[in-house]
Amino acid sequence: MDKKVVIVTGASSGIGLACAREFCNHGFNVVMAARSMDKLQAFKEEMAHNSNILAVKVDVSKEEDCKHLVEETVKQFGRIDILINNAGISMRALFKDLDLKVLHSLMDTNFWGTVHCTKYALPYILESKGSIVGVSSIAGFMGLPGRTGYSASKFAMHGFLETIRVEHLKQNLHVLIVAPGFTSSNIRKTALSADGSIQGETPRDESKMMPAEKVAKIIYKGIERRKRQIILTIKGKLGVFLKRIIPAIIDYFDYREMKNEPNSPLV
Repeated sequence: MDKKVVIVTGASSGIGLACAREFCNHGFNVVMAARSMDKLQAFKEEMAHNSNILAVKVDVSKEEDCKHLVEETVKQFGRIDILINNAGISMRALFKDLDLKVLHSLMDTNFWGTVHCTKYALPYILESKGSIVGVSSIAGFMGLPGRTGYSASKFAMHGFLETIRVEHLKQNLHVLIVAPGFTSSNIRKTALSADGSIQGETPRDESKMMPAEKVAKIIYKGIERRKRQIILTIKGKLGVFLKRIIPAIIDYFDYREMKNEPNSPLV
């Protein structure tokens, strides 16, 4: 996969930043997309020895930004081989208490962001017989209490990407859906509360979570092997499997897990 071109959205931190570094280390031309241009520039300076990095300021909820991202990529490198739809936001509140603008924000970024980027990158990825990746969550396989918008957006992402895969079955399009478990990143710190304000702190012990760098390595290998789906952590795999067999019991454990978080909205 040497010297191919990868676009990573949400590349300023967490899994996105780790993916940018991982693909740089493998000799890729890397296009980093995020709203925080200063963070992207800081990474470019850190990787000053690597001239194959393009940073583009992008809000994936805006269709025109995603179109511009693809145009800038093709202008710079002439091709697109991989699109990693990683940009995302989370939330933490009960639906009954929720301002509906929070759900709109989650869908605009997590679902529509994937749709926008995929729409404009798809012709080039079909030409290169490349890969489209959706960085999802266990919340895309089961509804997590207190995360209605997050689960809904990830379920929607799954349906969209699975359909894209089938539509292009005869064109060698590779579509990978990755569902990390709890990963050490800032997504919980930037999660939205019931009124749309930023939560500002994580309710979980980040030190006990899977490092973003490990997730990035798994994503790289999954693309290399053209896998369809990756569910990370034993707990995640077991939860998704058992949800099909004993859904009512898994609902209970999901409720208890979220209720035990500090300052949980569940009672």
